[in-house]
Amino acid sequence: MNARCLLQFIQFSDSVLPVGAFAFSNGVESAIQHGIICDADTLAEFTRSALQQAATGDARAVASCCRALQAKDASAALIHDARLFSRKLNEEGRVMATRMGKKLAEMAASVTGEARIAWWLAQIQAGNTPGTYPITQALVMNALGVTSRNIVVAHLYGVAMTLLSAAIRLMRITHIDTQRILFSLNQDIEALCDDAERGDLDQMASYAPVTEILASLHVQAYTRLFTN
Repeated sequence: MNARCLLQFIQFSDSVLPVGAFAFSNGVESAIQHGIICDADTLAEFTRSALQQAATGDARAVASCCRALQAKDASAALIHDARLFSRKLNEEGRVMATRMGKKLAEMAASVTGEARIAWWLAQIQAGNTPGTYPITQALVMNALGVTSRNIVVAHLYGVAMTLLSAAIRLMRITHIDTQRILFSLNQDIEALCDDAERGDLDQMASYAPVTEILASLHVQAYTRLFTN
């Protein structure tokens, strides 16, 4: 990866990228309200579980989509997008995936001027595809020359940072604590990427009943800070 590509990769994997991630807790808010997360250790375990679910779920679709894009099959992104969206069981998960996906496509099309990204944004705007964030991320970064493995890394990093950033606003924990958790989780990144690359769309699988229950409880929550 040359310097320009590296900088673009850093830019589009930045946790403060303006795609609306700050509005979502990815389940952390409900987990704290119901006592599943109560300190740094339980936050670390919750985040580790989320990464394991992502590796065999959304990240597997990202890796598969990247392989198709590398083979110059841009239309495969439409199939991957629809299949990933259909696996979002709760309403809040679908809202998070599509709202962030559209924001990323809008921003990337405006900033980069890449024709493939503009085409993808047009598909979203026309209602031809849901425009989920993971598949949009795959298409945007592939258009910028980022490798499949690094795109998967960026996706998993985003999952972790969404959880940890939300936790800072919801519980008594410091930035140092969350960075310590992130550093510890990074030790498993190669194994997680291997899991993601091991299958394709047909092997997308996750088992997270507690997460789904927390999402349903969050919809009915009397007070909440986050959209999901």
